Amino acid sequence: MNAVQTIPAPEKIPNPVRPSDPIVASLEGVAKSYGNVRALRGVHFGVRAGEIVALLGPNGAGKTTAVKLLLGLMQPNMGRVRVFGGDPVNPENRMRTGAMLQVGRVPETLRVREHIDLFSTYYQKHLPAAEVLAAAGLEKLSNRKFGDLSGGQKQRVLFALAICGDPDLLFLDEPTVGLDVEARRALWDEIRRMVARGKTVLLTTHYLQEADALADRIAVINQGEIIAEGTPAEIKAKTSGKRIRCITNLSLQTVRQIPGVHEANNDREAVEIRATEAEPVVRELLARDTALSGLEVTSAGLEEAFLALTQDNDRNGNRSN
Repeated sequence: MNAVQTIPAPEKIPNPVRPSDPIVASLEGVAKSYGNVRALRGVHFGVRAGEIVALLGPNGAGKTTAVKLLLGLMQPNMGRVRVFGGDPVNPENRMRTGAMLQVGRVPETLRVREHIDLFSTYYQKHLPAAEVLAAAGLEKLSNRKFGDLSGGQKQRVLFALAICGDPDLLFLDEPTVGLDVEARRALWDEIRRMVARGKTVLLTTHYLQEADALADRIAVINQGEIIAEGTPAEIKAKTSGKRIRCITNLSLQTVRQIPGVHEANNDREAVEIRATEAEPVVRELLARDTALSGLEVTSAGLEEAFLALTQDNDRNGNRSN
């Protein structure tokens, strides 16, 4: 049998954001509907200066609506939206805000450097073009036309355009879609450097490892409501337990009947098990299957917590409707 492999959680240096730090962006009792569809339902949500906040939720949960409201791209039906203490559409506030949106589109025929030079003119103060190119890893692509770039390279250009005005508040919507591992890590490092300089970031992503690696705080939204909020560790603690993965000859029905097993499912050639405590379950597995192999034990992660929170909320919501 292979040795048990325990996979540690990635280390994250905490950002010393304090409750006394000012809130730079907020939704105060905000509701927003599209016809009969209620996208947000009395949401209270704030982002403090100098922190990275990840807003997570399934498709249709209200993330995009929340971001558009904070950017001043739409108005709420009820409640108040504030950025730097004022209306998001104020020119002074927009000068201090950058955004990288999934729906972002720029002309295909302009070169990378031309895009950066053009966008920089929109801001009274802006970063030097060379600094922007370096931050986005685009130095060798500055003379390439946008339309000739790969999907990941285009993402890096959109990131460059979002930061060229040296914004104090940066909105990042799925920023690493299409990036390879090296480019993704480089972008994470750049985001961390920005926050170290006092910038604030609101991140929306379906890549939960990204939220776990970057965010000081996570807010989970579902069915138009914030259903959980806290540090990544606090969110993960809402789903206690361990995840066990192994290759076994035991049937799923047999595994599910082992005391302490909450859930068991096939994952390719292996079985994934969720349990309160790993040790008694592992002992029972070994006692019943001496040929057991590929055994891995990990703590319940952000993905498990996210799924548990949203699925419980869906069930409760369905019962109340």
